[in-house]
Amino acid sequence: MTNAPSRVLVLGGTGKTGSRVASALRRRGVDPAVASRRGPVRFDWADRSTWEPALEGVGAVYVVDSQGPDAPEEVRAFADLAAGAGVRRLVLLSSRTFGEMGEEFLATERAVRESGTRWTILRPAWFSQNFTELDFIASPLNDTGELRLPTGEGREAFVDLEDLAEVAATALTEDGHAGRTYVLSGARSLSFAEAVGEIARASGRALRFVPISEDAYRDELTAAGYPDAEADEMIAVLRHIRLERGWEPTDGVLEALGRPPLDFADYVARTDFGTG
Repeated sequence: MTNAPSRVLVLGGTGKTGSRVASALRRRGVDPAVASRRGPVRFDWADRSTWEPALEGVGAVYVVDSQGPDAPEEVRAFADLAAGAGVRRLVLLSSRTFGEMGEEFLATERAVRESGTRWTILRPAWFSQNFTELDFIASPLNDTGELRLPTGEGREAFVDLEDLAEVAATALTEDGHAGRTYVLSGARSLSFAEAVGEIARASGRALRFVPISEDAYRDELTAAGYPDAEADEMIAVLRHIRLERGWEPTDGVLEALGRPPLDFADYVARTDFGTG
């Protein structure tokens, strides 16, 4: 049953996930309010004066947090403000990684769950699109054709962002998704070596994956100018893949959309990886 709110606000609406959620909403005949620091609707987590005007007339919000240390407190304050303004639905972008690391990593999710709205939480696996849109993955492949990471033979069930966007748009505009946490993945698990191999075959490029140690990767990050704290975070996330903490495909997309998830091959087939 569809019960679309009068206005849907997409936070981070010009970003990697938000822009796709906005497009998925438009395909459903919903004209979203696209919000970002420099978007059509101004919204800045660091400037609370932008929050209330962005919520005017809004019935549902796609929430992408600031990803900073204050994110849980910011989301809690925003969720309270949104509920008071009449927002009925909040759909939060979380992470499968956080869900598998324990409750202490889920403070932002708790803020949404305790908001009094009809909440839905999305916990996606690593995005397939990271191979083209995440700088420390995409740039080495594009520049040198060689991806060096400390993930070993660890597998990940990469999720297609088009699936994530469709799930978000569905939860924002249809009944039946309140109180649900969807763990979103692709159809199968791949190691980075296997994923790069599929991209190489489809693009005709001489691409390869080279597994390296965490210490070697840290040295490379330091040489490239990454701050220690950022290097630590990147290594921790990649360790999650090496240890295969999120390798198993899930039924989240099927539960939300009634169809299987897209395969990594679908992403590869429709993506231009250049000629190197």
